[in-house]
Amino acid sequence: MRDSRLRGNDKKMILDSNSKKPNIEYPCDWHYKVIGTDAAEMIKAIELAVDGMDYKISSSNVSSKGNYFSLNLRVFVSSEVIRDIIFSKLKGNEFVKMVL
Repeated sequence: MRDSRLRGNDKKMILDSNSKKPNIEYPCDWHYKVIGTDAAEMIKAIELAVDGMDYKISSSNVSSKGNYFSLNLRVFVSSEVIRDIIFSKLKGNEFVKMVL
């Protein structure tokens, strides 16, 4: 797990009155919640998805029966394309059930 210094400019979103999609100013810190069945494997998946980037992983919750885990990921992204690639890599992992 890598804990690098992250930039202070969290997500900046500007809502355009003609569009339902927010205009996000890049680069920025982006937050994901990753939910899955094996915390150690989820961490490996996150580390592969954000290799070479500034990021921080923190634990979030464990389901009442201990079957599901959630992790918070904060990563500094330079563009929407990079943000979407990270999302796709996480979503495609067999131990990750949901990415928010």
